[in-house]
Amino acid sequence: MSGGSERSRALAARAQRVIPGGVNSPVRAFRSVGGEPLFLARAAGSSVWDVDGNRYLDYLGSWGPMLLGHARPEILAAIQAAAVDGVSFGVSTEREVRFAELLTRIVPGLERVRLVNSGTEACMSAVRVARGATGRDRIIKIAGGYHGHADALLVRAGSGAETLGIPDSAGVPAGAARDTLVVPYNDLAAVEALFERHGPTIAAMIVEPVPGNMGTVAPLPGYLEGLRRITAAQGALLIFDEVMSGFRVALGGAQQRYGVSADLVCLGKVIGGGLPVGAYGGRAALMDLVAPSGAVYQAGTLSGNPLGVAAGLAMLELLEREDPYAQLERYAAALAEGLTAIARELGLPLCVNRVGSMLTPFFWAGPVTDLASAQRSDVARFAAFHRGMRQRGVLLPPSQFEAAFVSAAHSDEDLQQTLEAARETLRTL
Repeated sequence: MSGGSERSRALAARAQRVIPGGVNSPVRAFRSVGGEPLFLARAAGSSVWDVDGNRYLDYLGSWGPMLLGHARPEILAAIQAAAVDGVSFGVSTEREVRFAELLTRIVPGLERVRLVNSGTEACMSAVRVARGATGRDRIIKIAGGYHGHADALLVRAGSGAETLGIPDSAGVPAGAARDTLVVPYNDLAAVEALFERHGPTIAAMIVEPVPGNMGTVAPLPGYLEGLRRITAAQGALLIFDEVMSGFRVALGGAQQRYGVSADLVCLGKVIGGGLPVGAYGGRAALMDLVAPSGAVYQAGTLSGNPLGVAAGLAMLELLEREDPYAQLERYAAALAEGLTAIARELGLPLCVNRVGSMLTPFFWAGPVTDLASAQRSDVARFAAFHRGMRQRGVLLPPSQFEAAFVSAAHSDEDLQQTLEAARETLRTL
């Protein structure tokens, strides 16, 4: 059981006075689960500790990048060694070249890659390349697919299969979202209908091959293959946003797991080893359109930052050497099956979606295959589950519509503790 939270409460009060909403990213406010904001002080392995000294088994993993657990000595040593040489130069370094070489070797179809500072930058830039390559303006995204907070990508779905963009945030001009079309995930017919009507104006479809921002949702058999077929036939590009699934569901990401290749791929989170690093890339002919080789402009003073690149190199080299994917699959499968079995024993409706080391418990019978079915989940019951698990020393993402993440640092003892906490919590529901 976790203890007190006096220091966290005091920090929350101070933060409210100087930071909008008291947080630097909205979900950190814990409002959707009704808990108090958490202020963490340190992390190691599979655990984190808050400023009040409470320890939690961590299934948040900094929203995904802590695939090998927190504070891996090899990654910390790489960051420290790089910092001694200088934390930022604003010009190129050898590490950037080595990092790009490693990414192009591991990720399918990545012939050229450009480093940026976040997943938002990567997705925004990939869309610009697609528009520059095709001379078209429109893009398609899925309802519930999150690709960062760039204006053109901040749109929500309407009620029909063909929905023109509606800004999902104040401050987004209607014109910025006008060329964004939205379809349900796992619905090839909706995609085909859009191309029948708007085909010559559609530059690309951008999609999380394994969405994690409506909760974890798996592609139905043939869905990704269908997207590849439709976009290729229409002269549009297929962009895979693997900021979350990249290196998570397989070393080569969802492209490797499902055997489907995109034209452009967006990466982030894991490739920085926990530091703010992103990347986008694809075929040489497309990426050579990016300045200074071509006319598609994109830049960043801190892109290829020495510390981020050093951490990323260490992270990816560890993943290649240790190959933790069988272990991650085993643990995540045992966790998903354990939660499902406990809920069944207690007569609670629960559908646990899992792909690789990403998973989400939805409090309804399921199945969950898109945003609409995810939204049928009992969010109040999830909030109570989240609070109960936190009280019992297990930290889950503070939203029904976010993926939880397993790390290679989680042990069988952690699994037993997690399932015991889940049994105790689910009994109260």
